[in-house]
Amino acid sequence: MPQGASETIKRDLRTGRPLWADSVGRSVPHAPLLSPVEVDVVIVGAGISGAFMANELSPDFSVAVVDRRGPVLGSTMASTAMLQWELDLPLTALAEKIGEADAARVYRRSAAAVADLVAIAQRERLRCSLKTKNSLYLAGDEFGSRALHREADGRAAIRLPSTYLGPAELRERFGIDRTGAILSQGSASADPACLAAGLLRRAASRGARIFAPVQVNDVLQGETHVGLVTDAGVELRARHVVFCSGYEFPKGVPTEGARIISTWALASEPLATFPPWLARHLVWEASDPYLYFRTTPDGRLVVGGEDEASSTRHADPSLLATKANAIVRKLSALIPGLRVTADYAWSGAFGESATSMPLIGPVPGMPRAYAVMGFGGNGITYSVIASQIVGGAIRGRPDADADLYAFR
Repeated sequence: MPQGASETIKRDLRTGRPLWADSVGRSVPHAPLLSPVEVDVVIVGAGISGAFMANELSPDFSVAVVDRRGPVLGSTMASTAMLQWELDLPLTALAEKIGEADAARVYRRSAAAVADLVAIAQRERLRCSLKTKNSLYLAGDEFGSRALHREADGRAAIRLPSTYLGPAELRERFGIDRTGAILSQGSASADPACLAAGLLRRAASRGARIFAPVQVNDVLQGETHVGLVTDAGVELRARHVVFCSGYEFPKGVPTEGARIISTWALASEPLATFPPWLARHLVWEASDPYLYFRTTPDGRLVVGGEDEASSTRHADPSLLATKANAIVRKLSALIPGLRVTADYAWSGAFGESATSMPLIGPVPGMPRAYAVMGFGGNGITYSVIASQIVGGAIRGRPDADADLYAFR
């Protein structure tokens, strides 16, 4: 066990509480739904996907956002907010599943989405600790050095900024002993709670109304409108409904091939000691399960991993300390001399698909209904893409890449 590993969990560890739960600026004004509402668009879900959707639509449409918990209390809180354009499945592996041309379109759109996210946050002057960063993708047991070398070549061929590093250069520049890595530009990190809350507040300033807690029990299809009936019997009537329910699958929305898995994460104490380069990079590995980590502006390390193919294991509190210590041991082995004391530790569920791609667009068999199923580790990046695709569809201006993410 690495030196200091026995001390990785503080006695007063905020067990089960995500770091972002204590973020300053994550509050969003909202109200109970007490009487019927009629708007252009109802968005179901007030997490990061619903927030980007509300921000996109509120300038042109009347919008109501509803959530069964409250704003920013779902899967957004469990995110480590590594805002990457790289998918869990490499470009070369994705090409084997959907073809080279479409895989290239997916990767280019993902890279554009991160740039768009940064531009939105800056334009809206969101205080969400946004930082642009590089990404360091390490060879692992799923994809080794030769696979990563091919991956870097494949990205270069479609003009995505990535460089392959051999083992000697990786050790010299980063002090990491792996057989290879890919260094990429164009990623970012942020506080996901403040990002979502800021977007919702901007939408509210344009007239969007946010209601919570609201449990939608039924969806009624009409000729020109759709009705949503709550458990209290109150109806919301709209020309369109958009389901942005994170990794909770709405009734009637097809999710074939997707599954829910469990993941764990921790945040160190602030002002942690780590190599200076780490403040400028997101780091993850081509392994299963994979380790991923980054830093925050106040000097914390945010680290995740130890995923399990289970939809329920994340809810077991007895696993939290064990998982946190396992994550710290892996991190300490990867970066020798690094000592991490966990200040927060939490778990969560997220969706996974065979391609690591989301499903976005009109719901088959449900007129005037759209859904955003952000499978994979790029949920926040996909939220940007989803707002653009659905926003275009509602405006009657179809997105050129909508077919890539459409429900079949």
